[in-house]
Amino acid sequence: MKLSPQMIQAMEILQLPLLALQERIQQELTSNPVLELTELGDGQAEVAEEDEPAGPSRGEESAVARSSGQEYERLEEYGREHAEDLEWAERPRRSAAAGERDGKLDMLANAPALPATLIDYLLEQWAFVDAPEPVKAAGRVIITNIDEDGYFRVDLEELARSEASPAPEAFRSALPLVQHLDPPGVGARDLRECLLIQLDAEAAAGREVSLERRLLNQFLREIELNHIPQIARRAQVSVAQVKAALETLSRLEARPGRVVGQRAAPHIQPDALVELDDAGQVVVSMREGDLPHLKISRQYRKMAQSRQADAGVREFIRRNLRSAQWLMGAIAQRRQTVRRVIQEVFATQREFLERGPEALRPLPMSDIAGKLGVHVATVSRAVAGKYVQTSRGILPLRSFFSGGTTTSAGQDVSWDAIRVKLKELIDKEDKNNPLDDDQIAQVLQQDGVRIARRTVAKYRNILNIPPGRQRKMY
Repeated sequence: MKLSPQMIQAMEILQLPLLALQERIQQELTSNPVLELTELGDGQAEVAEEDEPAGPSRGEESAVARSSGQEYERLEEYGREHAEDLEWAERPRRSAAAGERDGKLDMLANAPALPATLIDYLLEQWAFVDAPEPVKAAGRVIITNIDEDGYFRVDLEELARSEASPAPEAFRSALPLVQHLDPPGVGARDLRECLLIQLDAEAAAGREVSLERRLLNQFLREIELNHIPQIARRAQVSVAQVKAALETLSRLEARPGRVVGQRAAPHIQPDALVELDDAGQVVVSMREGDLPHLKISRQYRKMAQSRQADAGVREFIRRNLRSAQWLMGAIAQRRQTVRRVIQEVFATQREFLERGPEALRPLPMSDIAGKLGVHVATVSRAVAGKYVQTSRGILPLRSFFSGGTTTSAGQDVSWDAIRVKLKELIDKEDKNNPLDDDQIAQVLQQDGVRIARRTVAKYRNILNIPPGRQRKMY
């Protein structure tokens, strides 16, 4: 099946998150001269008049929203010739020379600077290190091979052999110097070395860390397995001393590179506010107040109908008029489709607003598609990148779709709700005698949820919860 440009545009608009839609509208405002902003509220746009050009034929579709320089020059010439008769020509042009502010320049001036990367940060420090030039050159090579976690995972000898210069001795001299740069632990080749470098910094500050250094050198595997009594017995220290040393180690940074050049969390703008009214009914309010409201220029419509205008100019304007109408129609269709999807989702997930994630029910997209009478792909596009604001927080719309199971009492429970129950069980367990995966599965079965041990382990790993033996407190 061949998709028309209108259908492709409608699918693209439907899939865009709210912030991306704002950018798309700004691009269209820049490229399409017949589009204007309106001050009308609530997303209302100027209604097209009956005599506006209709949609394009199949032969015209490929030419929509595309203009040549020659046509644009004719349009400018026509505007100059009939300036006194056209209202739009009487408007003063915005000009930086006239002392008016340029919105795009203001936006660029107010945009935050990009954060420095870890490599840039290290190279700035390396420039002030006092070392022979071969060592300095080797240090720059080492720094450029440090990953985003702050580790130097390349074999030093192989790196030295791959470089024509400097000599291998320069690389061996440069690495310890790089490892003394900030943040502490950067340039380490493994976790043990990373933590030891940070302990050296602690010792330089006057803190006693001999036990911590000993534990890292001799008992790193036992620490990972949480074998604290065995560590205490073999190290000939008390359990309390081991726990205090492990507390010190837990404050060290396992990924020092993440301290520098961290990416800012993406800004999320919800598409809708979902809440319960006083009668307990779900109310969906679309949050599109920041979207530019569009209208079609009356002046360009008049020019498209004027017999005095050049035929090429009229055709150029008509193509842009049709493109503008398609865009406005696609935005209106997006608003309607997203609203209907959200309404149907929370008709099923209403109890989530009252009780939280444990009340989520299984909800495949095919169910919503069937209720709305649309294809599943349309529902998938409608929820892609969309967020909703609820009393339980701002959540991705896609998170309300999941499979599930039926309890022994005949109640449908989603897998997300089961994960919530699992986490609650682990949070409330006796840390001196934590539950293993078999015991968690048995407790869930007592609540009517039949689940295998391997599924418990899978969900526990998804939630980044260690196994029972590693959760044990001594």
